[in-house]
Amino acid sequence: MPDRGQGPSGPRVRVGRPSRRARTLLMTLGVLAVLAMAFVMFAGFWTDWLWYRSVEYSSVFTTTLWTKIGLFAVFGLLMGLAVGFNIWLAYRLRPPLSAMSLEQQSLDRYRMGLAPFKKWVLLAVTALVALIAGASASGQWRTWLMWVNGVKFGQKDPQFGLDVSFYAFDLPWYRFLLSFGFAAAILSLIAAALTHYLYGGLRITSPGARATAAATGHLSVLLGLFVALKAVAYWLDRYGLAVKSSDFKATGNWTGLRYVDANAYLPAKTILFCIAIICALLFFATLWRRTWQLPVIGFGLMVLSAILIGGLYPAIVQKFQVQPNEQAKEAQYIQKNIDATRKAYAIDGTKPENYSGKSTVKAKDKLRADADTAASYRVLDPNIVSPTFQQLEQKRKYYQFPTTLDVDRYNGKDTVVGLRELNIKGIPKRNWINDHFTYTHGYGAIMAAGTQTDANGSPVFTESGLPTTGSLGTYQQRIYYGEKTDQYSIVGGPQKELDYEENGEKTTSYKEKSGVSLSNTFNRAAYAVAFSEPQILYSGAIGEGSRILYNRTPKERVEAVAPWLTIDGDAYPAVVDGRIQWIVDAYTTTNGYPYASRTTLGDTTADSLTVGNQQRTVVAQQNQVNYIRNSVKATVDAYDGTVKLYEWDTQDPVLKTWMKAFPDTVQPKSAIKGDLLAHLRYPQDMFKVQRELLTRYHVTDPAQFYSGSDAWQVPDDPTNKDGNAVPPYYLSMKMPGDTAQRFSLTTTFTPNGRPNLGGFMAVDADATSKEYGRLRLLRVTEDVPGPAQVQSKLNGLPSVAQFVRDMKGADSDIQYGNLLTVPLDGGFLYVEPVYAQGRNALYPLLKKVAVSYVDADQPDGDTTKDTTVFEDNLTKALNAVFGVEAPTTPTTPPGTTQPPGTTQPPASNDAALQQAIADAQKAYDAGEAALQKGDWAAYGKAQEDLQAALQKAAEAGAKLKTPGSGG
Repeated sequence: MPDRGQGPSGPRVRVGRPSRRARTLLMTLGVLAVLAMAFVMFAGFWTDWLWYRSVEYSSVFTTTLWTKIGLFAVFGLLMGLAVGFNIWLAYRLRPPLSAMSLEQQSLDRYRMGLAPFKKWVLLAVTALVALIAGASASGQWRTWLMWVNGVKFGQKDPQFGLDVSFYAFDLPWYRFLLSFGFAAAILSLIAAALTHYLYGGLRITSPGARATAAATGHLSVLLGLFVALKAVAYWLDRYGLAVKSSDFKATGNWTGLRYVDANAYLPAKTILFCIAIICALLFFATLWRRTWQLPVIGFGLMVLSAILIGGLYPAIVQKFQVQPNEQAKEAQYIQKNIDATRKAYAIDGTKPENYSGKSTVKAKDKLRADADTAASYRVLDPNIVSPTFQQLEQKRKYYQFPTTLDVDRYNGKDTVVGLRELNIKGIPKRNWINDHFTYTHGYGAIMAAGTQTDANGSPVFTESGLPTTGSLGTYQQRIYYGEKTDQYSIVGGPQKELDYEENGEKTTSYKEKSGVSLSNTFNRAAYAVAFSEPQILYSGAIGEGSRILYNRTPKERVEAVAPWLTIDGDAYPAVVDGRIQWIVDAYTTTNGYPYASRTTLGDTTADSLTVGNQQRTVVAQQNQVNYIRNSVKATVDAYDGTVKLYEWDTQDPVLKTWMKAFPDTVQPKSAIKGDLLAHLRYPQDMFKVQRELLTRYHVTDPAQFYSGSDAWQVPDDPTNKDGNAVPPYYLSMKMPGDTAQRFSLTTTFTPNGRPNLGGFMAVDADATSKEYGRLRLLRVTEDVPGPAQVQSKLNGLPSVAQFVRDMKGADSDIQYGNLLTVPLDGGFLYVEPVYAQGRNALYPLLKKVAVSYVDADQPDGDTTKDTTVFEDNLTKALNAVFGVEAPTTPTTPPGTTQPPGTTQPPASNDAALQQAIADAQKAYDAGEAALQKGDWAAYGKAQEDLQAALQKAAEAGAKLKTPGSGG
């Protein structure tokens, strides 16, 4: 014991171990710290499990988790055993005596220092490589599940005669196993070589042999395994040629074999496979020969062969056989690529129909009559009128609408739809309670007729107000799950929620079982850690019945419960059976369809509406794909968050594979009820992918495809100054030969590098139609102006120039709406709404409608004849463009009581209607005057009066029975 007595300079101080109490305290703090760190790591796992259980998709969580754990354990163990065994074996094969040299003397210090810890070092090294390998392997859970559950496609590739499933499901897994084998061989080789060097089996500067016989044999076997794996790689590379991407200057992106692949690379890979097998056997033979002379020669021969046979020979074939007659040599391979690509993207049934662009009807009155029934022209542009919805129907600052609204069908009419969602930034007083307990949900679906506006250019609402009233009747209006709802809320407990404000605050308390219960302390602690919100643990606002809602956007929820799906960028709402349902289109994809050209989803689906708008961006599990199917329709209930997945494409082998991997997660197609089916539509991102492929693959003749003489392009949006691709438009219209309008998704094409119209495509987007999904492609054979030319002609009209000057003089901005294109009697009719927004106005109003009828068969061949007009409303514009008045016989689509796009007050002697119109005009004028003065209170009162007057006008107008009375 240290002496506590006096020292020469005073009392001695003993330095000893801490007291038992201090040691106990330190140990307790250490244990608590470890437990705290463990709980932090566990909290993320536990909250994920609770969430999946709350949405009743716990099988997805457990299947994914156990697959990852299994792959981690198996491949981590295999890698650890491989590296650890080779270190142990190298140690056992060490020479009994080390050569007396400076090199070995310096290594002795390391050997002596390592000796007491060699077992721990071995365990540490093997554990480290096992963890890294296991983590890498767990990321391959999709590859494993697709391999073990793979379903046959029933289609064979044209080169090897193997089912497509081999390339889609099997080959990726084999490639992973091969890469794992390479990693294990290389790491084992490095570990064994270092061990042999440390213990004298390998020498660099010592006299005598540079390696012992044992080390030579050990390392040769490892090198032999590496070369054997290389032989397997050469063999798999043969099949990989069918899905290999390359740059083919004649066609751009290319997938599959070309002439040089089939006639040079393919035999070269077979030869290299044989050479690698022989080389591997030579390495194994060193176990008996104890010399590396033959293996080194064999390895050198393999490298030389790879350069000459695998590189130089194909280059010679390409240079001297293919290039002099490339079109003829590549013809059969181009045909294979065309056939596979068209089938992989479901465009194999699409054949261009020649459409001259010459009007088949010369009588102007007939053209005018046909124009009324050709389409329900949507003059209410969902990409522009969101601010109008915001100002007229926001009602409170803590509500908002999406930037781009949606188009759906109600009562057989195209309708613009937006949900009044919660805007957390608009809460009057921001604090934790208000953000997460009081303001929890949006309220109501707002709808407006897509084909008409009121006297002032504002939408004609068919569902409006707070709570909303109108054509929908009674439905659950609360929106707890939406595109704009990205924060968590805690509901159902002692804290009341604000429902909506009408003559005071109306409160509510959430009664559904959605979300995760916070009734027990453990769950609260887990969420406090997971969300970094300690108040969740101790807040008195949380009690019995409290539930936490999160992961609230529709795309986010569908992606979570089906992590094997690619999600369409545009989720849209529909009122179905008294509930607001978000409808989400989802795709199955693969990157392994032989011969089918690849596309990059992020680029292909981008247009003028997606740039800078993350809510309309595709959520892709795999960005580069060469096979896609809209195989799943999903719904998310806006009130309780219920997610349902429905099988849509019953023939898709990729979906069948995932349904085997995750049984009972996807409901059969027969479970889709009629009300829901009526709101399903053809998805935009699928259509955009198909139209991009059809810019080249509408050509099926190899020679013409090679020349590129008939290549098209998707034109830039002429109404968008940033020059992004024109978006496809939903529109009820007739294609040539149709007798009735179909709800369609449409797009235009222009020839590569040219502005004129090259093609027009529409797909039947109505899920209730027997023709759903049928792509109709028109090839325009004559010189017809394209969208950019029509827009340019419109901008050059004197009436447009005068309108722009007037608006600029009034300090107003001009916004051009969607430029709709409709085939009409052999020609094309372009319709474009034009909006104006004053400096002090809070939203744009429809002021004009531009119409252009383009006909390649103009008198005297004059294709520059001015057929573009600019009028106050669609009826006047159609009258002007054809030079005749609308026929007196009703020609509007069934159920339409007013010509589409009317922007003038309906002519009627009905006193109530006239009075409502007068009141609306008075309120509008009062609002404009208030804006000029900056009197926002007066402006708000005027807007309320305007809305009331418009509602009365709509009610009065609905009672009118005279056809076309709104002219």
